[in-house]
Amino acid sequence: MKVKFYGVRGSLPVCGREFERYGGNTTCIRIYRENAHRIAIIDAGTGIRNLGKEIINNGITQNIINIFFSHFHWDHIQGLPFFAPAYNKDQRIGILAMGRREKITNLKEIFSMQMQKEYFPIGLETMGAQFEFIAYGNKEQLYGAIVTAAPQHHLSPGGSYGFRVEDEAVTLAVCTDAEHMDGVIDQNIVNLARGADLLIHDGQYTAEEYKKFRGWGHSSYEHAVAVAIKANVKKLIITHHDPDHNDDFLDSMEYECQKLFPNSIFAKEGMEVLVG
Repeated sequence: MKVKFYGVRGSLPVCGREFERYGGNTTCIRIYRENAHRIAIIDAGTGIRNLGKEIINNGITQNIINIFFSHFHWDHIQGLPFFAPAYNKDQRIGILAMGRREKITNLKEIFSMQMQKEYFPIGLETMGAQFEFIAYGNKEQLYGAIVTAAPQHHLSPGGSYGFRVEDEAVTLAVCTDAEHMDGVIDQNIVNLARGADLLIHDGQYTAEEYKKFRGWGHSSYEHAVAVAIKANVKKLIITHHDPDHNDDFLDSMEYECQKLFPNSIFAKEGMEVLVG
């Protein structure tokens, strides 16, 4: 299994020379399952635009491209109208919400609303691709992989969901937009990440910043480290970087993080990682 980051920024995209090394696009992660020669996508922030271009330019084909959504805040869905494969009439695209079966009555409406004519010139129904909207339960076997979802504390209707993907004898856990309330580590997230080869975890704040932004639905990198240690994961990647944190600041955060958990890095756009 390989993971590639196309967007690692939280809240809103940023640009400027001081953000070039880590990147300014919002959350989008591609998972490539080598045994199935299949990609899946987590979240459709602005980073999905470059992923879509890559899919087209490299001639990547599969009958359905599945996009798993941790939640539906703007920074995690705003790239979908710019996803090139969505304009291919022969392409099926799965819009998947894990853990939300019987909790979401109209998943399609969430995405149709952001593409109303007042906001975007092309409606969801006229993009061209064949969209399939599915709200799954907490654990599913999808295309040979076992995907488990766990609820997380976040300021969103229904919160957000973390994912655990087990495939090719390796395990990936992705927990973005998650808060450990008042600094108490969420045991649900620890259980989800237990023994993972790679944990990708929200680390938007420093410990001092978290004191100011308690209740906003995000973690400090220290919280992410605590999860990694409690869950005995092999590698930790911090993502969902604050838009006010430039490259130099993120370098300093990464340095401090590695003192606590040596096998940890901060995500950068374009970074590809082999899991396991």
